[in-house]
Amino acid sequence: MLIISPQAKISPLADIEDSIRGSRISIAPGVVIDSFVKIKPVGGMGDIEIGENSFINSGVVIYSGNGVKIGCDVLIAANCTFAPVNHEYHVRNQKIVDQRFMPSRGGIFVGDDVWIGANCVVLDGAHIGTGTVIGAHSIVSGTLEDYGVYYGHPLRLKEYRK
Repeated sequence: MLIISPQAKISPLADIEDSIRGSRISIAPGVVIDSFVKIKPVGGMGDIEIGENSFINSGVVIYSGNGVKIGCDVLIAANCTFAPVNHEYHVRNQKIVDQRFMPSRGGIFVGDDVWIGANCVVLDGAHIGTGTVIGAHSIVSGTLEDYGVYYGHPLRLKEYRK
């Protein structure tokens, strides 16, 4: 089910698919979704929520998987991927595609006032605290504390915002 505020600005070149299995995609007022953004309900029954006044730049891909909750006033730079799901692969005599998915690690949570740099990958179980800054080309798979500045792979704490 798509719930898109009339006050959201979505490029006609963005691709937001409706769920055939009941996942809810909710886009709040003031959200801006740029061209070539892909929002796809796949890999689980999780919902996608995008909070007020958040900006999602070109080339971002968000899968529903085990759920994605993006807070208010979040800035997501170009070409980031949100993948809250993991394929199962442990049975050697069975194709990976036939093994389906691993249990949820909790989906993805992004707090308010976060900036995610270009080309980041955010994985299932990621919890990004309020006011956090994530440098370009980072991979996020765990908990990032509030107001931290993180960069690189593996992510390292660089400094705290004042």
